[in-house]
Amino acid sequence: MTSRLRPLTENDLPLLTGDDAGLDYFGPRPPRTSVPAPDLNQAGGFGVIDPAGDLAGNVSWVWQQWGPNEQSRNPMIGIWLAPRARGQGFGTAAQKQLADLFFRHTTVNRVEAHTDTENVPEQRALSKAGFTREATIRGCQWRDGAYHDGYLYSILRAEWAASLSNA
Repeated sequence: MTSRLRPLTENDLPLLTGDDAGLDYFGPRPPRTSVPAPDLNQAGGFGVIDPAGDLAGNVSWVWQQWGPNEQSRNPMIGIWLAPRARGQGFGTAAQKQLADLFFRHTTVNRVEAHTDTENVPEQRALSKAGFTREATIRGCQWRDGAYHDGYLYSILRAEWAASLSNA
């Protein structure tokens, strides 16, 4: 069994700390006080629900734009999983489900993701979800008192469609 996505509620907020040590630590942050919108056309997010029905983390997105027109716009997705939920395939499944939602319900041509160069589990999860590593983004992320390099991943609509026909 795998994870599934659902809209977040205010009751979920205390569980979504995202401040544990290591690659998820970006310094002290205030507690979350609002629930991200599940509207795919604006920045938002969903809860990642494990097979037992418990909240395991969240996926979210912001919008990027590579050119001046609406067709150049695409979501950049991210994920946070509670330590107890890592290494079980929930991240792969959740990111694949989120990409599926964007391709099925919007006209985007690409979905992007970014991860730290040291975050090997997330790199594996993105690859398993069908994303391709495109580039190293130098000095892009401030974390734990220093700038860190990251990897940019994406999946294109044609790649997603081909994966459906090969399944």
